[in-house]
Amino acid sequence: MLELESDTLDPLDVQLLSALEVDGRASFSRIAAVLGVSDQTIARRYRRLCAEAGLRVVAVRDAERLGQDQWMLRLRCAPDGATVIADALAKRPDTAWIGLASGGTEIACMTRPRHPGDHDDLLLGKLPRTPSVVEIRAQQLLHRFYGGPTGWVRKFRALSEEQAAALRPALPEADGPARLEPEDAPLLAALERDGRATYPELQRATGRSESSVKRRLAALIGSGAVYIDVEYRSEVLGFSKSALLWITTTPAAMHSVGQALAVHDEVAFAAATAGPSHVVVTAVLRDTAHLYAYLSGPVGRLEGVQHVEAMPFLRRVKQLTYQGLW
Repeated sequence: MLELESDTLDPLDVQLLSALEVDGRASFSRIAAVLGVSDQTIARRYRRLCAEAGLRVVAVRDAERLGQDQWMLRLRCAPDGATVIADALAKRPDTAWIGLASGGTEIACMTRPRHPGDHDDLLLGKLPRTPSVVEIRAQQLLHRFYGGPTGWVRKFRALSEEQAAALRPALPEADGPARLEPEDAPLLAALERDGRATYPELQRATGRSESSVKRRLAALIGSGAVYIDVEYRSEVLGFSKSALLWITTTPAAMHSVGQALAVHDEVAFAAATAGPSHVVVTAVLRDTAHLYAYLSGPVGRLEGVQHVEAMPFLRRVKQLTYQGLW
């Protein structure tokens, strides 16, 4: 179990973050009732987390549930070009989790193409024509072991099973496979800016009735097409280091290694990939010593692991839907 190591946050703050991971649209009064504090306390803590921890609640389209391709890109750049390229990538709606590494000469980025041709336009068009890009490596994500709608803060075990169940929203059973319709675009655009936007605000953004907006949002979340996610700076929790791990396994061990990694406290995201490595992991750690201990211990002891390349982030440029230097 992770332990909070922060001078600014306390266990109630972690409980609030955990509650928002369970239901990012839960009202302050509902969260307060589950946590046993006042509405005003939760509202005050939420505002402070927004100001001091970069807290944002946003909607995310689940590419895996929608059957859409996702790719991890590694771009090796000229030293004077990486920041400019990373900023340009951050402005695209089909990118997430952009970070600078290797002393500022390498960019790691996840792409979620929203339309046919977006991926080809980026990989075969724009990036190869960018003079500062020296090398492009792309690996397709094949299977998610951890991440997406399952957040990292839950590894603090700040909520009991009963509290999590009380916060979990009641959603309609999925009617068919997860899918998005063209008329969902205004609703999703509003929620990608603010996942806690009120129903009257969503009504104004979409031109649909409030009851229609409620039904459609519930259907989207219930089907898994969309989930409400939470982004924040892990540094405020005492975890100042993050790194991508590119792990090579034997073919037969790919799934077992991915499943084992998913339960590690340090792992915020893990997926099987097609390419030179077989599993990619986003690890969140306290410091460099913690990274060393994790690589030489829990990762190194996994049966089937043949090679690990660690890529510590120098700076994160984008998390989910927002461009900003952390």
